[in-house]
Amino acid sequence: MRQDNQLLVLTHLSQLLTFITGFGGLIVPLVIWASQKENVYNMDQQGKNIVNFQLSMIVYSIICIPLVFVVVGIFGLLALCLLSFIFPIMNAIRASHGESPKYPLSLNFIS
Repeated sequence: MRQDNQLLVLTHLSQLLTFITGFGGLIVPLVIWASQKENVYNMDQQGKNIVNFQLSMIVYSIICIPLVFVVVGIFGLLALCLLSFIFPIMNAIRASHGESPKYPLSLNFIS
C-alpha cells in the first residue's frame, strides 16, 4: 500500500461535483474508492466515510422534500446544502494533513 494524500483529497473534493454538474457527488468518490481501496493507505476507511455521508445526505433530502410544505423542509434542505459543501472541503484539508475525516450525521450504510 502506498500513502497518497493527494488522491484522498481529490476523493473528498469530488463530492462537490454535485454543485457543479448536478450529479457525480456520489458516483465519482464511489468509483475512486472501489478502484483504489486496496492500493492506497486509508482509502478504504475514508472512502466508506464519504459514501456513507453522501448516502445520508440523499436520505435526509428525501425526508426534507415533503416537509417543504410545512416550511421546516426549506430550512432542512438549506442546512443539508451547507453541510454538503463545507464538510468535503474541511475533510479534504484534514486528509491532506494525514488526519481522519469526520462527517456529521452520517448513517452507517457501509461499515
